[in-house]
Amino acid sequence: MTRFPPWTSIAPVLALGVLALGWGRDLPAWAALLSVVVLAAAVIAAVHHAEVVAHRVGEPLGSLVLAVAVTVIEVGLILAVMAGGGPGSDTLARDTVFAALMITLNGIVGISIVVATLRNRSVSFNAEGAGSALAAVTTLAVLSLVLPTVTISAPGPTFTPAQLAFSAVTALALWILFVVVQTVRNKELFVDGPVEGRDVATERDNHDELPTLRETRVSFALLVVALLAVVGLAKVLSPTVERTVIEADLPLSFVGVVIALLVLLPEAVSAVRSARRDQIQKSLNLAYGSAMASIGLTIPCIAIASIWLDSSVALGLSAAEIVLLGLSVAVGILTVTPGRATLLQGGVHLAIFFGFLVISVSP
Repeated sequence: MTRFPPWTSIAPVLALGVLALGWGRDLPAWAALLSVVVLAAAVIAAVHHAEVVAHRVGEPLGSLVLAVAVTVIEVGLILAVMAGGGPGSDTLARDTVFAALMITLNGIVGISIVVATLRNRSVSFNAEGAGSALAAVTTLAVLSLVLPTVTISAPGPTFTPAQLAFSAVTALALWILFVVVQTVRNKELFVDGPVEGRDVATERDNHDELPTLRETRVSFALLVVALLAVVGLAKVLSPTVERTVIEADLPLSFVGVVIALLVLLPEAVSAVRSARRDQIQKSLNLAYGSAMASIGLTIPCIAIASIWLDSSVALGLSAAEIVLLGLSVAVGILTVTPGRATLLQGGVHLAIFFGFLVISVSP
């Protein structure tokens, strides 16, 4: 049986070809529009191949495949923009990471809960696993993004070299610990819980036979190609995005929001598709795992890049952003603690997400 619709194999290669043709060029309007269409096709193909790999390796390891792959390439995109200099390059990492947090903690979590609860009065998940993931995300966010704003050893929202080194080492160590706990030590805390009136485990077992090892390898290779093309096209489109942002009289920090939205689109689509199949735990694994990877991998790389490029990096959040982060954490705790969520919780998370978008456009 052929598992791959032909277009899911063609789209990543086509996107890579469009990337090669457009790299280093100032795209006209028609070429930018074509790039957006191809990028969207590559995103959907990436989700398909990530789900094939995830189905083969099982949960919760499967949820890490897409999260880590996207985040690694996201880091490369941030470093490429930083190396190029230009206005806003010293705050791009902060803007992108904070946007990724808001998108994952509120956007992906909120839309996943809404989609799942449209079919069921409520959805259940493992509160211990979701709670421990949220605790790790909160700790990393405060140590990496809040402390630079309130420390006084360095001027502005920046760390001293020693403080930045501590933040980088802690972020990487905590992310590694989280991965070990999620995939080895306590993996039972990150699997789907029961859904009211339905046997999700039986449905999942009967949903599809496992892909073969060859199919999994092909999907993994196409996933990597698709993600490279997605982030590469985001890089190619970034000058157009920057011009549009400036012409629209929007703050430069909104560029980081656009980058995060583009890069996290595959994870968002995958999370929503899982929610439609009543696999809400997988959606939460994707959301919190992406948030953890975004901080745990980005901050160490940014620390090394700041030394290599001999430049300062502003990581500290503004007062409004700290308020949004605190609200996101508080609502997240109230959502995951009962181990059950309703349509209301999803709506509250989405309200915070849209509030973040409004603040990003009009600080």
